[in-house]
Amino acid sequence: MDGKVGAYRRVDTEGKSQLELIVQVYDGAIDSMRKAGGHYRNEQWQPGYDELERSRRFLTHLYTTLNHEKGGDIAKELGKLYAWVINQINVAQGTKDLAVIDDSISILTNLREGWLGLKEQQASEKPTAQPEPTGADKGSFVHSA
Repeated sequence: MDGKVGAYRRVDTEGKSQLELIVQVYDGAIDSMRKAGGHYRNEQWQPGYDELERSRRFLTHLYTTLNHEKGGDIAKELGKLYAWVINQINVAQGTKDLAVIDDSISILTNLREGWLGLKEQQASEKPTAQPEPTGADKGSFVHSA
């Protein structure tokens, strides 16, 4: 079973740009937080806790792939936001406070929209005579592969 899941994950990420992969990680974090909120609303504590743990893994991935050398202040500030949201997950798990989850979803959604805007900007730019090397897109200056 694990082999099939691994194969699916590889197919799901192959051919995607760095920006598309970053947005995909945001989608996973946001989806898990929404599910956690739904579980907590229904007083399903363990499934809610588990979904928040899943969201933490997505955020930890975003945090650990920041490229501080190339991303400079942007990477530094994103790191602070990721760390803050990860801490909010701790608060939500301890207090079951739905407002904490909703605030975190709002922050991640705004960040995701920024990445989508960058992706749309990149798509609207005219191709140059000499294309950049594979994987060299605007997302790679902040997040590394």
